[in-house]
Amino acid sequence: MNFKHLIAAGLIVVGACRAVGFAPAYVTHELAPNGTLRAAINFGNTVLAQKDPKTGEARGVSVDIARELAWRLQVPLDIVPYDAAGKVNADATKNVWDVAFFAIDPKRSEEVAYSAPYVIIEGGYAVPAASSLRSAEEVDRAGVRIAVSNRSAYDLYLSRNLKQAELVRAPSPQASFEMFAKERMPVLAGVKAALVEWSKSNPGYRVLDGRFMLIEQAVAIPKDRERGAEYLRKFVEDVKSNGLVAASLARSGQKDAIVAPPAR
Repeated sequence: MNFKHLIAAGLIVVGACRAVGFAPAYVTHELAPNGTLRAAINFGNTVLAQKDPKTGEARGVSVDIARELAWRLQVPLDIVPYDAAGKVNADATKNVWDVAFFAIDPKRSEEVAYSAPYVIIEGGYAVPAASSLRSAEEVDRAGVRIAVSNRSAYDLYLSRNLKQAELVRAPSPQASFEMFAKERMPVLAGVKAALVEWSKSNPGYRVLDGRFMLIEQAVAIPKDRERGAEYLRKFVEDVKSNGLVAASLARSGQKDAIVAPPAR
């Protein structure tokens, strides 16, 4: 049996093993009050969401989870695209989306309720190839300027934890990559897997050893929808345990992302 057949078989198992079935009407009303599930997807995080370069079709683990959720709610799915998680969070109280896919952070928790994480990824640093820096632990030094995507999970984390280095913010992950290279900055912060892929196409740069944080990706909902949030928490545990998350990561080639452990 080849790899494609294994994935197909895995998806069949997923369909047969849903522990959380169709949502009751009151849950659907909270998660999709307009009759359509509006799911905010951050395509700036290429580990979690991508667009097919030929067709433009949305794919990736966040997209697959959104599609599964819409199926269980028995409503259409409307993907609301973003290029940065900070922009998703900025719309949390504007009735632009019903559920969103971004990392857990204490600051963001002021406006949204979270599921437990479904995927865990690493935050890391890229530097010019000639840099004297060798590990993530060496970055927090006086005079070091770090390019970062504004209001990303790693921006919020570094803002709280850096003692000496300076953050320089760009409006999206892609913009932070461009700023880092164009302005010849000493350090770029981001999702480590994305930095690794970028450095393969940009041989003048390398990724430092280690990480500065673990990034816990979860499903968020505006805080005033508690019954919907309760259903989401059970739903996320289900798609982790039944293999949907693992199969989706494998299908999209994300070897460095791991399925989050069961919630305590």
